[in-house]
Amino acid sequence: MTATVFRTDVVIIGAGFTGLSSALALRQAGVDFVVLEARDRVGGRVESKQNGLGERIDTGGQYFCEDMPEISALSEAYGKTRVDGLFSGLSLVEPETIVGTIDDLYRRFVAIRDRANEIDPDDPAIAKLSVRAWAEMQPDAYDAQWAFLGSIEGLWCQPTDLLPFWYLVSNDRRITNEVPELQYFLKETMHSLAEDIGRELGPRLRLREPVRGVKHGANAVSIRTDAGVYQAGHAIVTLPPRMAHRMTYEPPLPVELCQAASAWRSGKVIKALVRYEKPFWRDKGLSGSVFFLDPLGLYACDASRDDGHAAIVVFAGGSLAERWRRLGNEAAKLAILEKLRSTLGPAAKTPLDITIRDWSDDQWSGGGYSDTIMDFSAKDAEAIMRRGLPSVTFASSELSPSYPGYIEGAIVAGRAAASRVIGQAQSAMATSASGS
Repeated sequence: MTATVFRTDVVIIGAGFTGLSSALALRQAGVDFVVLEARDRVGGRVESKQNGLGERIDTGGQYFCEDMPEISALSEAYGKTRVDGLFSGLSLVEPETIVGTIDDLYRRFVAIRDRANEIDPDDPAIAKLSVRAWAEMQPDAYDAQWAFLGSIEGLWCQPTDLLPFWYLVSNDRRITNEVPELQYFLKETMHSLAEDIGRELGPRLRLREPVRGVKHGANAVSIRTDAGVYQAGHAIVTLPPRMAHRMTYEPPLPVELCQAASAWRSGKVIKALVRYEKPFWRDKGLSGSVFFLDPLGLYACDASRDDGHAAIVVFAGGSLAERWRRLGNEAAKLAILEKLRSTLGPAAKTPLDITIRDWSDDQWSGGGYSDTIMDFSAKDAEAIMRRGLPSVTFASSELSPSYPGYIEGAIVAGRAAASRVIGQAQSAMATSASGS
């Protein structure tokens, strides 16, 4: 049977914020395109679900801050309601440090992170050091070292003894916010913003259409799906590096590019939203934020709104997420409630609802929040992937020049990929015109 053939200028693979941002930029430039998405929804690692109370909640990427201009402008352009996620009150450390305040501990472990960022990521002295090995070499008190490691494991969702220190330094330099990254979230959900963009794209967006193969040449690509074959001049692959590497390419990716893509690993993370009748912790003068030193990689904060929606959001990353994944969701729920009870009080044990989203080994993203380079020798992996192929551009938040691993970074990466494709098209047109 002859496959149905579709023709367009550009095929965008993936409808997360990278793919959606590429699509908006191409549309504005008048370039024809289609977006192919394997899931039955847009958003990628940004998603929403109904909890047990019938409320729509973010179960994926959610937060941003005023130092992230692209997502701030996009949410405003689409009329979203910004909610302040920073609540007054005492934040807690569990277990308590000698000093006993999170402000002092935060100051001391940020000093470690600032010290790390002063190091040249290309310094041969750190080439084989893991994040944990470097931290344990520092003169700081044990609780500050442990807090530093906990923050890294929670944010990067990888065991710190396996994470290259040079990669942390290189990546951290591109995350430049001066205010907390949990400053804002959207009342309508972050996922609703992705949905709005998706609706704007109309029939150019094709959901439930996973890519089965990519055939690429010097000036053309052929993308195979169950619906048929898409022929185009260029493809933008917006999947996380690990998932992009899993696709079938013809001819196979060059050895250098294949090695670069295989250097990444997807993070392990579990997110839980715990709904309460009221924010009882505020009656005790607590902010709802709890930074756990034991176990590493666990953090909780207030996610309430001013419409009676009282909630705590809990993040478990790295080794902890892997352990809880093996235990199952019900055991993870019990562990989360016990941790909240031990810090916020007995009322934390009786929520109205608790919704768990385990992103570990997700079918289409591989994990969360982002992929990380786990090969100590893969210093050039990002640069090689950014170069891509003549007719294939690799773009994802991980490859962004700013805020890699964040929604902000996804938007920047998507627009940069579209600019590259537009520039190539304009150059080809100019060459053709001069030749005629």
